[in-house]
Amino acid sequence: MSRRRRGILLAGLALLLGALAASDISGREAALRRQVGPVVDVVVAEHALEAGRALRAGDLAVRQVPSRFAPSGAVARPAELVGLKLSNPLPAGADLTPAAIDRGDDVPPGAPVRVGERVVDVVATGSAAAILPGSHVDVLVTRDAGGAGGGRTRLALEDVEVLRARPVAAATGEPATPRVAASLRVTLRQAVYLAAAQSFAREVRLLPRAAGDRRRSRGGLSVGGSL
Repeated sequence: MSRRRRGILLAGLALLLGALAASDISGREAALRRQVGPVVDVVVAEHALEAGRALRAGDLAVRQVPSRFAPSGAVARPAELVGLKLSNPLPAGADLTPAAIDRGDDVPPGAPVRVGERVVDVVATGSAAAILPGSHVDVLVTRDAGGAGGGRTRLALEDVEVLRARPVAAATGEPATPRVAASLRVTLRQAVYLAAAQSFAREVRLLPRAAGDRRRSRGGLSVGGSL
């Protein structure tokens, strides 16, 4: 075999091995992404912060972490925290979770909502271990089978903030399905709908969202008859 042909074969072999190695690495990376979930934004302390400090934009930074490892109730946008005070000191790089924010003395009397918002209380199917204050949920509403359309399930609300949550014990004779009593931050229109849903719906279900996930579905999602 000539030296030139040997060189061509070796170069081809090197390219083939390189392609196989790249394919293997790509496959491993894809498998890892499936295990840890999509990357989300989490607000952290840019530098060490003392308790009682009113947060400024320069105090905050954003880092990206796999959603599986994001803290519950993690904040994705620094603008949501500017002006709020810390309840305890934080080292540089610490996550800014709801527990780190002092919402006591400087919060005016009344409901913890902004102008145009309301707090609505619902009792729904869902795990209190996953539905925590500061987290966000989607709300599914299933109409009572006796109503028009018989049992259609609809994605009623998306990306709703949970202000308070506690587990609800099943009544005697009822299935031991996890239930939670939650206070949700919503608009007036959404509050009216959820109040009505507690009466006409067979089930209201809260679905926990990954920390930092603000994506919304395109168009209404529903399954079953007419709702």
